[in-house]
Formats: sequence, C-alpha cells, structure tokens
Amino acid sequence: MALMIYNTLSRKKEIFKPVKKDNVTFYSCGQTVYDDLHIGNARMYSNWDIVTRYLEWKGYHVLHVQNFTDVGHLTSDADSGEDKIEKRAAEKKLNPWELVDRQIQKYYKDTDELNIKRPNIMPRATSVIPEMIELVQKLIDKKFAYVVKKNVYFDTSKFKNYGELAQLKLEEDKTKPRVIEDANKKNYFDFALWLSAEKEGGKFHVMNWNSPWGKGYPGWHLECSVMAMKFLGETIDLHAGGIDHIPVHHTNEIAQSEAATGKKFVNYWMHGEFITVNGEKMSKSKGNFYTSRELMDKWGSMVVRYALVNTHYRKRVDFTDELFLNAKNNIEKIYDLFDKLDNKSVFGKLELDKETEELKKNFSDSMDDDFNTSQALASIHEFIKKANINMAALSKNAGINAREKITELIGVLGIRLEKKKETDIEPLMNLIISIRNKLRDKKDYETSDYLRGLLKNIGIELKDDKDKTIWTKK
Repeated sequence: MALMIYNTLSRKKEIFKPVKKDNVTFYSCGQTVYDDLHIGNARMYSNWDIVTRYLEWKGYHVLHVQNFTDVGHLTSDADSGEDKIEKRAAEKKLNPWELVDRQIQKYYKDTDELNIKRPNIMPRATSVIPEMIELVQKLIDKKFAYVVKKNVYFDTSKFKNYGELAQLKLEEDKTKPRVIEDANKKNYFDFALWLSAEKEGGKFHVMNWNSPWGKGYPGWHLECSVMAMKFLGETIDLHAGGIDHIPVHHTNEIAQSEAATGKKFVNYWMHGEFITVNGEKMSKSKGNFYTSRELMDKWGSMVVRYALVNTHYRKRVDFTDELFLNAKNNIEKIYDLFDKLDNKSVFGKLELDKETEELKKNFSDSMDDDFNTSQALASIHEFIKKANINMAALSKNAGINAREKITELIGVLGIRLEKKKETDIEPLMNLIISIRNKLRDKKDYETSDYLRGLLKNIGIELKDDKDKTIWTKK
C-alpha cells in the first residue's frame, strides 16, 4: 500500500511522492517560546515526530526543520497587540532574550522526556533576520508589497490564489471579524511583513533591527517562510501545523513565498486538531490548563506519550483521567507480555512467523493511511493477545522475535519501552521464610502450606531442602 497523506490544500488523501526520490523535506511550525509546553503543543509535536520516524522506518531520508518563534508573534492575527514574548518578559521582569533562552531549555527538557526526536534543524527566527529583510525587499521590487509609515505590508490583491488553502471567499469573509481594519493597509486581507519598532509615546519594541525601512522587526508569517526556504529550498514536500494556522498563518506563508519565487511553496499540507479537557476548551481561566510537565509528573512521560498519539492527528481528542489510565493499562499489557516471555522456562515448538508478518503488514497499512496511529496501536495489541493465548506453546525463538517486533513498532510511534526496575525482594523473602520456618518448628504445617500456596499464586516457588528453603521466581 502506498503512503497516503490527507492534504489540506485539496481536502483529500493523496499518494505521497516527494520531489526527490527517497528524500523528504519537512517543515513544522514550532513553539513561540513565551510559555511552557502545554499538552496541546506536546500532542502536535509528538505527531510530527511520528511522521519523521515512520518515513525513516520506510527508508526515506528526512530533513526536518522546526522553528522557534522568538520575536514577532503578536497577540492578535490582525498585526496588532503586543509581542507575546515582550509581554511575558515584562510580566516576569526579564529581558526578552533571557526569557527566550529559559523557555527553549525547558522545551528541550520536556520534549526529550516525551521522546520527541529533535528535528535536524531548529532555527530561531532571530537567526535569519538578514534573509527576512532580503525577502521583503524582493516582494517590494516585484510589486507584491508596499511601505506605509515604516511598516511593510503584503498586497493580497496582487496574489491571484490568495486564500486557497483556507478556502476563503474573500468578498464574503470581509464581513467576518477575522482581522481588525487597519488604516495603513490597502486591502482587508493585507498583512505585515515588517513592523516598525516605534510605538506610541516614543517607546520602542525592545527586539529590533535596522532595515531599509527603519528600525523594526519581522512579521510572524514571514519568519516561517524564510526559515523553511533557507534550509529546505523553494518547494518543500511537507509542511505541518495546527488547524488554527490554516486561515491566516499558512495562508499568508503561501502568498509571500510563491509571490517571491514564482514556484509552488508546499506540496502537502498537514494540520493537527485541537484538544479539549473534560469536554471543554483548555483555558487558564477555566482552571483546566495543563502543561506537559504537570502531566508527566503525575502519569510518567511514556504514559503521556501513549495518550498523545492514541488518537489520529486529525481528530479532536478529549483529555481526561480515563484517557491516561487507558494509556497506562495498555503499556502495562506490553510489559506483562514481556515478563511472561522473560520468566518462561518451558518452551514449545510454535513459531509466530505468520502472525509477526501479519502484524507488520497491519501496522504499515494503518500508518500508510494518513498516519493512523490509533489503528497501528490496535494492531500491536491484537498481536499481544495472540501471543498470550499461545504462550504455553511458544518456542524460545518466537518469544524473542515477538519482543523485538513489538519494541520496534511501538518505537516508530515514539513510545520508549524501558526495562522495568525490579524491586529487590530478597530481604522480604528471607523474612517470610524465617517466619515459615518457625511455624514448621511448631508443627503448624497448615499455616506453613498456606503461605507456600499464596507465594505460588504470585509466581514464587518454595523448595524445602533438609537444611534450608530455596525460593525461585517462575
């Protein structure tokens, strides 16, 4: 089965064909580093991590770029409001650069624990300011942009297919409160490429750079276009982000990129759905806002990871305690199988070659269907059921192969199976044997045998020799 990806641009699944055979260029919108990683962010990055892992598992070489937005993301999509980073830095009484450094380190700590592979390149927007200025000038020269009061705007009336990604009906949508009217703009949908650092009252945006239009800073949309094209080329295979990016951010990326190059910017657009918490939109004001760190501290990083990827990326997921309990139980089922295989001492002749091949096919068929992680996990658990049913008859080789295949496939989903730490029960067993010996000395064989039976029920065998009692785990 060929890999099919749901392309937001066409609103249908398409066969994936990269520009260069066996090589994939992939850009995903990253974190605006003014706040901690919340559970919605973590779900998005986990899903894009899986895209990379699965493509690599299929034999592709993937160059994945994911940015850090460290300037220019305003509180409103209407090119108005405060810069989110400068606003938060002021609240914390920090320099914006200091806040950015702190948040990036926290981001790495959280995503590393969630086993989200670091993309190949993770540029900060501020690292490509010269390239941004160059692109803005190019758009001005090509008459796609204009300057008003030291701000530079993209002229959407000059770009024929503006709004195609979001399927905007431009005349109708002018009546909707998508953006605030800006007297500086020629057209309703025009957007800022470069903003003047000058504020009312003689104040300046703290993070600013010299440009042909005066001191200023880049618009959020410009940043992603420049970083994507600098590291991946003018036409890239995959571009991913949240569904909230469709109507404005990604729509504007397409316009400015294609206007500048005259080439198609992205071949496949992928967008992940939102999350809710107990049926409601996640919001600090509602008291249901959770950072990834809070949930990892409560449930453990791999339980959180499992919960994040157990629903298809294009489906809305409701985060509840039940979701995490289900994830925990499913991981325990894998460990339970491994424990049974590790402790198995009598082996049969049954191999699982057919079942293992069937697992691999079902897993890859699921993932080829627009990265259907939910179905892929279901195929793993179906295999676990079969292994448990046939446990007594399994050969030693079948057990080894089963463990290796499960570990391999669950790893494609970024779920790291760690060797469970065994509790040292030697002191406890010595105490139980000592108590039992005293019972035997008193000829209380009924209680002594009762203890032996209880231990046998939990997989511990007692063997009474002439001078001592030996215990073994089954």
